Amino acid sequence: MAAFIFARGQLPIQSNHSVPTADILSRSYKPGEVLQYEMTGSNRGWEYQIQADDHVKQDNEGIFYEEIGWSNLRSNAPMKLSPSSLSFRQTLSLGLTGKYIAIPNLGAVQPFLIGPITDMLTFYSDVFIARKTKLTQIGQHTYFEYGKPNSWADGQHVLLGQDSIDFDLTLQSENKQEHTVILEIRHVSPKHPQVELPAQWMLAPISSGANNWVQVEKSSDGYIAQVGYEVFDVRITLDTRDGKILSAQLHNPIVAISRECSDAALSKCNAPTQEKILRDVALHLL
Repeated sequence: MAAFIFARGQLPIQSNHSVPTADILSRSYKPGEVLQYEMTGSNRGWEYQIQADDHVKQDNEGIFYEEIGWSNLRSNAPMKLSPSSLSFRQTLSLGLTGKYIAIPNLGAVQPFLIGPITDMLTFYSDVFIARKTKLTQIGQHTYFEYGKPNSWADGQHVLLGQDSIDFDLTLQSENKQEHTVILEIRHVSPKHPQVELPAQWMLAPISSGANNWVQVEKSSDGYIAQVGYEVFDVRITLDTRDGKILSAQLHNPIVAISRECSDAALSKCNAPTQEKILRDVALHLL
């Protein structure tokens, strides 16, 4: 699980094409446009479907953005959206300013809604990076070194939640008859991840590279601390006529260890348990 923030301005690129062409990923917004998405997900046995109602708006600077509200949750667990979660609004944009590529106030929603919110942000962030790195030609490949910690902590239930990744992007294919283009993004571990690891035992590598994923949650009698190695793949289909997202898929495996700890310093913990965490998420336009 990740949520990404990028500074405004030009991002560095490493690309195998040096001559830019028209922006095939460009988003053309229409004031008052209304879209409706359905997101489905699987996370450690939790299966869910949730609706995202998307309204295009324009701010006082003239910048278009999308305001998303979440509703109609269906899952294999007895849970329902609270009034605060139903009234929560997430703002995103496929424009080039980066103004709306930011983590919202996750403390305002129920913990189980953090995943859908940050996954939606991931999809928009990936398209943002592809545009800012001038990914314009079919078959073009770009590697973007980022590595800074991305957070999904809400400060209440999840006290620390970070990963550190770089982006390996390819403009995979175009179907001119269907007016679609497919963008593929591999989220890979950097050489030197920048996640915060508060305990010494978290430093030992869990898998083939340095640990780039960490999560600390409150439990009924202490804390559940996890650390591990994460990669994930994203595939996004966009409409070439206006640049809106038509569908997206995310495959997110994590190899981790988990420990129950009785103190905030995570120094008094039981023996580690190895975990293989797998999340799969799909988004499609209704």
